[in-house]
Parts: sequence; C-alpha cells; structure tokens
Amino acid sequence: MGIATASQVEPDPIRGEPLVQGGHDFASVTDAVCGVIEAKRPPLIWFISIAISSIMTLVLFAMIVYLFWTGIGVWGVNVPVGWGFAIVNFVFWVGIGHAGTLISAILFLFRQQWRTAINRFAEAMTIFAVICALVFPGIHVGRVWFAWWMFPIPYQQGVWPQFRSPLLWDVFAVGTYFMVSSIFWYMGMIPDLATIRDRATGTTRRFVYGLLSLGWRGSNRQWHRYERAYLLLAALATPLVLSVHSVVSFDFAVSQVPGWHTTILPPYFVAGAIFSGFAMVVFLAVPARQLYGLKSIITMRHIESMNKIMLATGSMVGYAYAIEFFMAWYSGNIYEQFTFQNRAFGEYWWAYWTMASCNVIVPQIYWFKKARRSLVVTMIVAFLINVGMWFERFVIVVTSLSRDFLPSSWGFYWPTWVDILTFAGTFGLFFTLFLLFLRFLPMVAMAELKNVMPAAHPVHHLSGEKEGH
Repeated sequence: MGIATASQVEPDPIRGEPLVQGGHDFASVTDAVCGVIEAKRPPLIWFISIAISSIMTLVLFAMIVYLFWTGIGVWGVNVPVGWGFAIVNFVFWVGIGHAGTLISAILFLFRQQWRTAINRFAEAMTIFAVICALVFPGIHVGRVWFAWWMFPIPYQQGVWPQFRSPLLWDVFAVGTYFMVSSIFWYMGMIPDLATIRDRATGTTRRFVYGLLSLGWRGSNRQWHRYERAYLLLAALATPLVLSVHSVVSFDFAVSQVPGWHTTILPPYFVAGAIFSGFAMVVFLAVPARQLYGLKSIITMRHIESMNKIMLATGSMVGYAYAIEFFMAWYSGNIYEQFTFQNRAFGEYWWAYWTMASCNVIVPQIYWFKKARRSLVVTMIVAFLINVGMWFERFVIVVTSLSRDFLPSSWGFYWPTWVDILTFAGTFGLFFTLFLLFLRFLPMVAMAELKNVMPAAHPVHHLSGEKEGH
C-alpha cells in the first residue's frame, strides 16, 4: 500500500484546485524550499538587486546624517505644512506591514489553508516595513538628541513622557506591533530552522541554524507546546491589525484640522493598510516564485485569493472616499466642505486623482477571473495600488495642513531632494533586508505547508487504500 501524491488527488470541487501542485511529497517540498538556502551561489539577479538596494540604503543613512548635521530646514516642511514626507512615509510603511499579521494571525484563526505558502515572507515583510517606519518618528522631531523623551522613562531629569502626544502613541503602538510580530515570525520558523540544521553540511552552518532552532527535535511534546503557543500568539496578534493603524489614524483624528477630525479615519486607515499590504505581498511573491522555481508551491490559487482580498479592501477604501465627501456635505461645515473640494480641484488635484484612480478604479479589473490569474496584470495592479496608497497619505497630510481655517496662513508644500532621497532610501533598506531573508531563511513555512497537503490527513490514506495505490 502506498500514499497518493498531491498530483494524484482530484481537486476538491468545493475548495478548488489543490494548494500544492506538481506531484510534491513531503521530501520534495523540503528540497525545494531548502534548496534556495543551500545553493552555493544565488542567481545573478539577486546580486544585482542587493547591490542596488544596498546603495540606496547607504543613501538613506547619508540623508539622515545630513539631516542631523544641518537641521530640519533641508526638508520641504514649512508654516503651515509642518508635517511632510516624514509623516507620509511613516504611515505608508506601517500600512505595508499590516498584511503579514493579517495573513499569519487572522487567516490562521479562521483556518484559511491557502495562507501557508505565503505567510512566511508576508511576516518577514511586516518586520522590515515596520523597521522602515520606525526610522521616521525619531528623525522628524528635529532635536533628535531629545528622542529619548518618546520612551516611558519615569521622571528622568524632571521630565515625564507626554502621554497625550500622538508621537508617544505611535511609539507604543508600532513598538508593540514590531515586538509581537517579530516573536510570531521567529517562532513560526523554529521547526524549519531545525530542518535546515539537520540538512547542513558545514560546521558553521550547522552551529548557526542549531542555535536559532533552540534545540528543536520535533517530539510530540514539542509539537503540542509549539501549536498551543502559536495559537496564543495568533490570538494576541490579531487585535494589533485593528489597533495599530487605528492609533496611527488618531494622529490626525484627534486634531481640529479640517479633513482630519472625523471618526471614519480608524476603519478607513485599517482597510487601506490591509489593501496596500496585500499589494506589496503580491508584488514580492510573484518574482520570488518565478526566480526560485516555486510555482507549484506558491500557486495561482494563492495569487488569485490575494487579488480577491485586494478587490474587497479596495472597494472599502473607495466607499470611505465617498463617505468622506458625504460627511463633509451633510455636516454643513464650510471648512470641511472646502477641504474636500480643495483636495479634488485645488492645487493638489493631481495627487488626489492619482490616489482615486490607483486605489478605486484600477482594482476593479479583478472582477474578471482572467485578470486575477494573470501575472502581468497582477504585478501592474499591485504596483499601482502602492503608488495610490502613498498618494493617499500625501493627500491626507498635506492638503489639510496647506489650507486650514485662515486664508492668511495658507501655504504650499513641495518636497526637497533630501525628502525624495530619504524616501527612496527606505525602499533600499526594505529590499536589502528582504533579499537577505530570501538568501538565509526559509521563505515558505515548510512545516505548515506539509500540514495542508493530502498526505497529512487520515482521509487521504483511506482513499489511497481503497483505490489500491
């Protein structure tokens, strides 16, 4: 009696095509994922990519040093636009990091098995995006030598942290998110790190991966503790998806600035964060599966499922845009009405319509299955969504500040070359970390993926026995 492989199992008419294709068994999945790390030399495109991203990272560090040396005046911020690229980029990167926790925690709790092939590098993307976001709270305050004021150090030199400051809220929210997401990510890798340890041929590699795997042996007792802890961490991380970007939205919502003082901002920010996060996951997953030959593990079913979520969250974001205009009209507040008219038809009209086109109109192509399963369309749409979501943050921050209550205080904001190079440098940091992750850590959660394969379920064995395999 043998065990049928995934290719011998007919697709479930309810659940659709199998999650793992290409006739993989447990051993071949391990070989495919570990082979990426065990290869003596990465592909040439990897070296080219990390060289470019490393140069951009150095540019980021150079811009930060230049900022510290010269002062905030090198940015385009002014009166009344005291918040510029720093806050825009902070909110953008925090939003990018949301899809990882959603895929890992919420979809895990809802037992969505299609998450297993993409959750690992979605979690990694979360960590790296939050690192990029954390660059900005410290450097945008101007006097960086007082950055320690943002931390809850009790009564140091007669100074208490200002707990009413949105800056402190961001530090608590994003810091907690980073800590919990890092633990969740690392804990999920422990069985896979042990697999790499056991396959290692070199002494150094065996020692490093042995140290990281924390003595994992795969006993029943370890698996029981591991699964219980993983479930508890998933339950702990789930509220973070809603809370972190809600707290970030309070940076705006608690103010009296027209266009910000509204209760729709928390759910609006959360939907937008998931929207942009999934777009970035897709934008990273498609090249990774093509480059490393993982098409049978990260299948079109996974990509189509993520595209459906982007269609749903994009529709939510479009609804929020419409509700903002309705609330401004229904309120009868002339300042609110002017703010939204100015967003659409004022000096920043080009940013608003770029935002609306990329976030609302472009994702509607996913109503068509052929578009959802096209890699070219998927890459283009994912790129445009992230462009649109960055412009959304730009529109929210800049348009409200540049046109406030008094026409005598109106101004215009335009980024400087330091703003632009700093933003570009954060992409360098993000992609450098991500490329190093692809090289040295398992990009697919092997243990979780094997658990959803047909061979892992008793029903599968019974069906194979009846068919005489």
